[in-house]
Amino acid sequence: MNEEELVEYFRAQMRKDPDMASAVAAIRTLLEFLKRDKGETILGLRESLTSATDCLTRVDSSVAVSSGGELFLRFITLTSLEHQDLSRCKKVMEERGELFLEKISMSRTKVAKLCHTFIKDGAKILTHSFSRVVLRVLEKAAGEKKRFSVYVTESQPDAAGRQMADALRELNVPVTVVLDAAVGYVLEKVDLVIVGAEGVVESGGIINKIGTYQMAMCSKAHNKPFYVVAESFKFVRLYPLNQQDVPDKFKYKADTLKTVQNLSDEHPMIDYTPPSLITLLFTDLGVLTPSAVSDELIMLYL
Repeated sequence: MNEEELVEYFRAQMRKDPDMASAVAAIRTLLEFLKRDKGETILGLRESLTSATDCLTRVDSSVAVSSGGELFLRFITLTSLEHQDLSRCKKVMEERGELFLEKISMSRTKVAKLCHTFIKDGAKILTHSFSRVVLRVLEKAAGEKKRFSVYVTESQPDAAGRQMADALRELNVPVTVVLDAAVGYVLEKVDLVIVGAEGVVESGGIINKIGTYQMAMCSKAHNKPFYVVAESFKFVRLYPLNQQDVPDKFKYKADTLKTVQNLSDEHPMIDYTPPSLITLLFTDLGVLTPSAVSDELIMLYL
């Protein structure tokens, strides 16, 4: 598979299932790449997969594509030294790749099962932008016949919150779209905040759509629980201490990085929320406090 075929396969996966996370599409693409690879050594195969991951991150600059690709590579190469024969080794890697894909495909359902119990009857919930995991959690809560209403931020510059509102209306959930600047105003009305995450970092903080940080600060000021829902393939080996520590490759869209020389004139698409502002993280690994994330991350990457 050359770069062109790789990118086209990735985009085709995204078109085929709009509900699919970009990281899952990237992992499907890497698995297909592995099956078609004609490499003659394990080292060569690893290098090819690493460069394929780099190629995909240049198409989709989200943190999840980077972390998902790295975790996939680690998972499938764990047993690569146990078999002398290359074809047998490659077969095992493919089997492990399928297993990894199967595991992460069930992630959202596991998260929804854990988190929906924290939504009480009559709750007023605030969420930010469009998150498929948050949507799955709210869908599960609605399916359990819980009555609740949702405030969702418009989430500029792409107004992704409106997409979230439309999806919630289809579930017959009462929803109100609010301005990003109205977060502080709305928070005194709500009982809890639930947001998704593009990436969960080593400290237990998160990287997510711009505006999440200010929402977390307002939640702290109003003493409202701030919950994060995220799949474990979004756990990334980064340790930012502030906004400036987050690499530019995650802050801006891939097209912006290719075409714009001076990024200081561009608005970042994500921000960093420190662990001190997060109440709990709901993941497919369980319900975690921010301080427990580093232990889980070490186990994932060992």
